[in-house]
Amino acid sequence: MITDEDKERVRQATDFVQLVSETVELRQRGQEFWGCCPFHGEKTPSFKVNPATGLWHCFGCGEGGDVFSYVQRRENLEFPDAIRYLADRAGIELTEERGGRRGPKKTRLMEALGEAEAYYHLMLMRGRGEGPDAARRYLAGRGFGSDVCRRWGLGYAPGHGQLVAQLRAKGFSSAELVSADLAYERSGRVTDRFFDRVMFPIHDEMGRTIAFGGRILGTKRDGVAKYVNTRDTAAFNKGKHLFAYDRAKESMAATGEAIVCEGYTDVIAMHEAGFTNTVAALGTAFRLDHVRLMERQRVSRIVCMFDGDAAGQRAAERAVRYIDKTSAALLCVVLPDNQDPMEFLAARGAAALRPILDAARPLMDFVFEKRLAGHDLSSPGRRVRALADMASLLAPLKRSVLLDEYATRLADTLGMDVDETKRAIREAKVVEPDDERPARRERPERQPQAPRPSGHPAPAEPAEDEGYVPDDYVPVEAYGAAPAAPAAGPAPSMRALSADERMQVAAERELLCALAQRPDAMRAYEDRVATLSWSDERHEAMAWAMLSTPRGTSPADAVAAATAVVAEAPSILSGGRVLSSGELSDAEKLDLIVDNAELCSCRRRVRQIRVALSASGTPDDQSERLFQEATELQRRVGELSRKISSVTDD
Repeated sequence: MITDEDKERVRQATDFVQLVSETVELRQRGQEFWGCCPFHGEKTPSFKVNPATGLWHCFGCGEGGDVFSYVQRRENLEFPDAIRYLADRAGIELTEERGGRRGPKKTRLMEALGEAEAYYHLMLMRGRGEGPDAARRYLAGRGFGSDVCRRWGLGYAPGHGQLVAQLRAKGFSSAELVSADLAYERSGRVTDRFFDRVMFPIHDEMGRTIAFGGRILGTKRDGVAKYVNTRDTAAFNKGKHLFAYDRAKESMAATGEAIVCEGYTDVIAMHEAGFTNTVAALGTAFRLDHVRLMERQRVSRIVCMFDGDAAGQRAAERAVRYIDKTSAALLCVVLPDNQDPMEFLAARGAAALRPILDAARPLMDFVFEKRLAGHDLSSPGRRVRALADMASLLAPLKRSVLLDEYATRLADTLGMDVDETKRAIREAKVVEPDDERPARRERPERQPQAPRPSGHPAPAEPAEDEGYVPDDYVPVEAYGAAPAAPAAGPAPSMRALSADERMQVAAERELLCALAQRPDAMRAYEDRVATLSWSDERHEAMAWAMLSTPRGTSPADAVAAATAVVAEAPSILSGGRVLSSGELSDAEKLDLIVDNAELCSCRRRVRQIRVALSASGTPDDQSERLFQEATELQRRVGELSRKISSVTDD
């Protein structure tokens, strides 16, 4: 809790006129300073600041208040955060920050970090020897010449206690260096935290050094992390800061757009190419605090440029949980050929990137497509397993107003019942980003780092779930039996399949049984069978295997042909019911079977078109074709429904 005493200390330490002058051109009139209001558009100055009273007012929009309300409006902050913001600017450590902690002051840590940046930069620019030379070659190979290195304060950490000696000579204590995570203590000896790495300084929103990211030189060595970042300290919290936010915030506010990359070099390359609204998370997953930080600049678009590899996919999936927690549109771009932004810019230039950013897709569209692409949806059982996986992805949105929209979309894609899909999502466990891997204590890097022993045993295979659904499972509900109770355990049961999906499985089974029992009579329906959209690709393979037999093939040989392509064909072909009924002639029964299969197929295709049309990236000409196809299919559905009803109602 912020005390009244701290609040007054912050007020007294803030030069109100200087603060406002950062974004507003002020002119003095007597004791007051006047300018155009920063909170609404105007050409004639009607905004004033009175340093004597510490108040501001705009006669145009009628807003006014003190220095804290001004910061609330300008930075889009709550009142306590506005005090913290100004305290940070003034170098005031609030009582709430100290708590029961004893240790060096935050201001001293930041001074040490600033001196460390200067030293690392000096080593890069003027250092001699194999290490500095390798660092310069690495940066030059990424297009970062000396001008870029100077603009970004890039550096080289030699290690071997050289930084500790340098900062001790400047009056910093060992406790201050350890608290700033510039050094660590082992066996009574304090030595450098970073060793033989290219150093990327990290700044707060006011441009002060608060942390570092260090990249290993050369190829990754066993037991040595490619990147090492400053741990959380009194000056730095990796979950609340963004790399280059101090440089990007003004551009974010001006463009209404923020671009999020995955690496330091990508961000630098983006800025150097003119995309100055680019930032990156700092050795941690993209978090809600990062979204809130960008929202302070009133952005309407947050474009995530994730790499096309598995790590990029995981980053995109973690970001999904924030879709309903921000007014900004969360969008996603994956560059061609799995290039990262630095590679793309080097190969194609900035002009080629702008259209790609403008065409960014909604993040959820990208995640849906990529996650489902990893599943084989060719059979009902596999679609049930895909539902379990997608439910875990959507679990963070289980209490969101967006649940209905995403559950319906998923149900349509998988042929599932919407209510069962919602139930699966609500029952799925929410995994927080930090819980996705076991926490372990980070150990300081040895100088040089000794390789870890290899040969760790592989993790044991997980036990089979109670709710496991085999790939070849066909729901008993589809064959006319009463619906089964949901399966125990976390996996959704086959009951999650929609009524249409269960009906189509049953219709396809009847069609296959007819092909087995009347192979020659069914040849008259070949053209219609060829147009079907099957719910199970095994069913399609069996149908074509039986239709490919020569005329005069016996039922036993037809079954053998189906078994040759699908091993479980005998169990599937043994349960047909329609041909066993005595109410209709054989010709009427075959018509009914094919009509019913086509009806279910048309409905399935309509659902698929609805999913395609809901995707925002569908081109207009393709959307028009899909709409026309759906209209024709709906007409055919009506015809088949009336025809089937006339037969079954007689």
